Amino acid sequence: MQVVLDGNSLSIEQLHSVARESATVSVSDAARQNVQRSRDFLERCVKEDIAIYGVTTGIGELASVRISPKQSAELSRRIIYSHSAGTGEFFPADSVRAAMTCRANTLAKGYSGVRLKLLDTVLNMINKGVVPAINEKGSLGVSGDLSPLSQFAEVAIGEGRAFYQGELMSGAAAMKVAGVEPTDVTFKEGLGLINGSQMMTGGAALLCYDAERVIKNAMIASAMTLDALRAVERAFNPLIHRQRAYGGQNAVAANLLRLFDGSQIMADKTGKVQDGYSLRCTPQAMGPSLDTLEYARKVVQVEMNAAADNPLFYADEGQYFAAGNFHGQPIGFVVDFLCIALSELANLSERHTNRLLNPALNSGLPDFLIEGKGLNSGLMVAQYTAAALVSENKVLSHPASVDSISVSADQEDHVSMGPIAVRKCGEILRNVRAVLAIEMMSAAQAMDYYGGKQPGKGTGIAHKLIREKVPFMKDDRVMYPDIEEIRRLIESNAILDAVESEIGPLHLARDMSDLPQPNVPY
Repeated sequence: MQVVLDGNSLSIEQLHSVARESATVSVSDAARQNVQRSRDFLERCVKEDIAIYGVTTGIGELASVRISPKQSAELSRRIIYSHSAGTGEFFPADSVRAAMTCRANTLAKGYSGVRLKLLDTVLNMINKGVVPAINEKGSLGVSGDLSPLSQFAEVAIGEGRAFYQGELMSGAAAMKVAGVEPTDVTFKEGLGLINGSQMMTGGAALLCYDAERVIKNAMIASAMTLDALRAVERAFNPLIHRQRAYGGQNAVAANLLRLFDGSQIMADKTGKVQDGYSLRCTPQAMGPSLDTLEYARKVVQVEMNAAADNPLFYADEGQYFAAGNFHGQPIGFVVDFLCIALSELANLSERHTNRLLNPALNSGLPDFLIEGKGLNSGLMVAQYTAAALVSENKVLSHPASVDSISVSADQEDHVSMGPIAVRKCGEILRNVRAVLAIEMMSAAQAMDYYGGKQPGKGTGIAHKLIREKVPFMKDDRVMYPDIEEIRRLIESNAILDAVESEIGPLHLARDMSDLPQPNVPY
């Protein structure tokens, strides 16, 4: 697959294919023409000795200091050096490839004033597998992701450190073995490589891609619990949910009905009038996470296709602007919101697990889902793990974007902290997968106590796949391998793919107008 960048239409799914599936990138002919026009205009401005931020002046608090055109190439190089000041572990390769692709797309818009030579170097790095070694910590999410993108820029000019085929080496060695000619840098090109939000934007895009699949897995886990606890089905009737026109709520309700449709377990009625909130209100509690994801996707895709750079050069209008399109506040806000949405999935899941294990709530199933209580503890302590992760997520859900700290002698006195939001959201997402694994393990164990009665069409597929990897627990055994096995099934989307191949794609919030109208018996 090849993704053609034009600066305007890059999607989250395309970015995923480049970052994780080795799709290649190119730039459209129209975009190349725009890049050249912008560069030609910048060069005319330089010849006229116009004071241009970061081109013929210093940067930050030093913006009032003039730099001669002869010094501009050295300025670009020193900008890269001085901003390479990160710390911490290295970003995963997919995050780096996503950021590089986002930066190439920004340059392809044709407002950054860089040469095609520099853009082509970035494209070649992506296509030939050069992955700059970039420290995770150090960006404030304003003036761009300056520190991490500077480490990317180092490799583009043949310096720094990079991974090639998983091996860490010097940037010069990685470029040489990959067959990529490093670029030199001249006026504006130091800022052209680093002055944008692409590190956090690329990470946010991959989070949105993963979150969609995690939410779908959460719906499968919830359906398994509802099936195993013989929930009152009428709470999911579409007549109820269409009177509250949230796309997420309606999608969750419709998906749950499809997932446990045909269940012999649920067909054995209990006489209950209604269930507790965590069961009955699953669409109302989980639906907003889908709606939040949809909002986050829209913002992230705007940022992926934005001229997030400074200064910007408008060749057709004959103007340039030094402003603030690099500010990461939009990404910081929506990723903080996504942290809350994902954390709530785990909150709900842990409550489902509690109901499955608690003999006062689990509709007559064995205490902690195992016979021989006293001698056996069953799945009791698996819930402890879920509770610990849920509590950790609550701490991680504190918004990073409400914080700011002044830098650069108060020239840069409001910052977004978006990169921190992205990093902690990734940790929340990993925790959610483990919590869902514990719920699925518990629900599968509960289903096995119904004397061979079959679960629903979708829940039955999930149960079968789990049982292929994790056997029924007759007596106590070490549980962490079981949790990890199911967590891997969630992370790899194996359960989701198997279920969707049986019942069709699960609906998302944006699918509301296409939701089916199933006949739900009373």
